[in-house]
Amino acid sequence: MNIPFADNWRKKRGLARGVAVVSAGDGPPDAEAVAELLSECELLRSQAAAGGVRLDDSAASLEALDQLLPRWRDDIDTLSWLGNDAGLYLGTVVVRTVPGAGWRIWPNGQPVVRLASGREIDVVGAGHEWAEAGVPELSQLYAEISEA
Repeated sequence: MNIPFADNWRKKRGLARGVAVVSAGDGPPDAEAVAELLSECELLRSQAAAGGVRLDDSAASLEALDQLLPRWRDDIDTLSWLGNDAGLYLGTVVVRTVPGAGWRIWPNGQPVVRLASGREIDVVGAGHEWAEAGVPELSQLYAEISEA
């Protein structure tokens, strides 16, 4: 949606960034359910499909995403959501392919990927950087994370 005063306001204050996971129950959230929820990435999957890219939760699919034309950068609303999805998709690939990696939810609800070494990666922040500027590339981030 193109609303000039809203676009100007957002440019001055920045995009809304992030995603939060909140548990409705008293205990800790079910790890498999959280992983399933975070892997949906509907907007990214539809953008990728429109560009002829199939997202199969592999490192190769991250390389293919890096090659997409960034048509979403003209739409500030799409840009924010796509940044979330790109980060969550990167995290999904890491969790599914890097031994010992898993999702961790910080007390503020922010999902991060925790590696076996204990290092935590803000994949959503990285996804926003990729969606906004194309760097760092998702495949490059994956390579760095998987070697850590």
